[in-house]
Order: sequence, then structure tokens, then C-alpha cells
Amino acid sequence: MKLIVDIQKQLPHYNLEVSFAVEGETLGLLGSSGSGKSMTLRCIAGIETPTQGTIVLNDRILYDSHKGINLPSRDRKVGFLFQHYALFPHLTVAQNVAYGLRGLSKQATHRRVVKHLKQVQLLEFSDRYPHQLSGGQQQRVALARALATQPDILLLDEPFSALDTHLRSELEKQLIKTLASYKGLTLFVSHNLEEAYRVCQKLLVVDQGKVAAVGDKQAIFDRPGTLAVAQLTGCKNYSCIQPIDYHTIRAIDWNCTLQTADLVSSCHTHIGIRAHQVTFVDTLDPPNTFPAWVVWSSETPHRMTLYLKLGKPPIDADDYHLQAEVFKEKWEVLKDRPFPWLVRLNPQKLLLLKP
Repeated sequence: MKLIVDIQKQLPHYNLEVSFAVEGETLGLLGSSGSGKSMTLRCIAGIETPTQGTIVLNDRILYDSHKGINLPSRDRKVGFLFQHYALFPHLTVAQNVAYGLRGLSKQATHRRVVKHLKQVQLLEFSDRYPHQLSGGQQQRVALARALATQPDILLLDEPFSALDTHLRSELEKQLIKTLASYKGLTLFVSHNLEEAYRVCQKLLVVDQGKVAAVGDKQAIFDRPGTLAVAQLTGCKNYSCIQPIDYHTIRAIDWNCTLQTADLVSSCHTHIGIRAHQVTFVDTLDPPNTFPAWVVWSSETPHRMTLYLKLGKPPIDADDYHLQAEVFKEKWEVLKDRPFPWLVRLNPQKLLLLKP
């Protein structure tokens, strides 16, 4: 299974230009709202038409502006799962799943519907109507319907975003199990890094209609390369830099001088470090260790986010340089220590970034 996309589409606020290939894996499209992720999926599905370019799926041309080819959606062998289910309210669950099946006998259609409702654990709901189901159940029916036509590619456009936290988690687990037996390609749109990371093997980062990065998810996370990709993959700490030598920079916004493991070039304009990689140590001996004060903190059920001022005490609540994230067990160890604490920005964890 292979998909090749190379398209442009003129949009009101920017020009969408995406070019990528995906083969045999789940690809996550990550980016901010309005960056072009959903539009890319809609062009692949045939719901929208690019201005120009090509879309090729398993050597079948779905769209080619130069050759005048633009297959209708129904002939593309594409399954599309929308954010808002899009079930037919007047059809039962079984009828919704069977809706896109053409050319099969009644018995074959029934077998196909039973198979896919079993897969999403909803066989006993086959005679119910959408209004009799929860939001999570409706989305699972929509997933079964998308898979029932045995598409070559499954397009998932933020399928969990309308659900509450518990349903979202349950459906995500269901999706991961379902995709494990799915033989086609999957493209998964999300603006949630952790969600995309759990579901997908590879990431395509889209920024203002352009491909900012594509590749293995861990490689992009470890080496985002640009400030935009670092931000879109969840990096909360970054500073403009002034290069000093090949392994030393001045972090202007953090008011400190840092040693870097990676080579500094004239192309680098920023330094970054992820919040969970800011560490607390007991001595000033390791490189890139600084006295720090906690300006304020916020919490989630499992973690604390600490807003830190380096070098000297803060003037007010807005006077901080970095965010650090620690598990609450670590917070219990740290919280009663007198200030200043000692914070380390490990040279191996620093991200040298281009604009």
C-alpha cells in the first residue's frame, strides 16, 4: 500500500502546498487549527479539488491536474471518518454500516456488517438508531462504516475531538486495536501531539499550508529542526540565541550561556528544551547548571508545571524563563527545599533550531 501526494490548493489566507509519500504505516498529520491538515485529507478523499498536482494510491491515479483525471469520491476506495460522526439518523446501526456496500449479495452484506460491528464491539446494537447511542458508540459505528467498504486508505479527521476525556481514551484504544488488523494505509489528523504519538508510527507536521517535517515520530520529537516544528510538537521553552563558538551560545531570553552537544551553525536562531527534560540537581558541577527560583506552579492530576527564573529571584509572576514538568512524586521531594534550587539544562537535550 502506497500513497503519493503532491498538491497545491489556493485558499483564502494561504496556498496549501503539500508533498509526501506514505507506505504501509499510520501517518499522523499534526499542526495548529487552520494549518491545512483537514483540507489535505479532503483533497485525497475527493471532497475538495486541488488547484493542481497529483494524488496516486497504489499506482491508481486519483487526481492529476495535467492529465485531467479527478476520480469521484465513490471510486477512490477511501474511507473517511469525520469529527462529527455523520451517521444517517433514519437508518439503523446495521443499515448505516451497510450503506456504502455495493454489488454484494444480501448474505455477503450481512456478513460484512456483522464482522465490522463485532470489531468495534457493537453487534448487539445493530437494530438501534443513532439517537439511541452515546457519542462514543456513534463514532465506533462510523469507524465500522468506514472500514466496511474495505478501503485502501482510511482518513481520520480528528475523530475523538467531540468526545469527553473517558470516551476519547476508550475510542483511541479501540482504534489502535482495529488498525492493527487493517491492511490499508491510515492518515490521522490531530492537533494533539500525545494522541498522534500513540496512534501513529510517522508524523507529518503541517505549518501554514506547508510541510514543515515528515518522518519517524521519535526522530521529529528528538530533532525538530525548526522553531515551528518544535512548537507544534509541544516544546514550551525556547530562546533567541547569540552564537559564541561551535558548542557555546548565549540564550538571550533566558539570560544564560549554554554548552551544546550539537554543532552550532550560523543557520541556528533559537535554542529549545522540552519541559520534562529540565532537571533538578544537587551541585553546580554539571555543565549548564544554574540557580533557579520557582515563580509559580500549576498542576494536573499527575504532574506539576513549574515556572522558573534563572540567576536571580523573580520580580513578579510574569518574570520567569522556563517551564519544567515533574511528576508529583518528584514535587514532594523538591517543594520544601530552600531557594535557589539548582536547575540543569542537559547539553544532550538542547534543541538547536532554525527559523
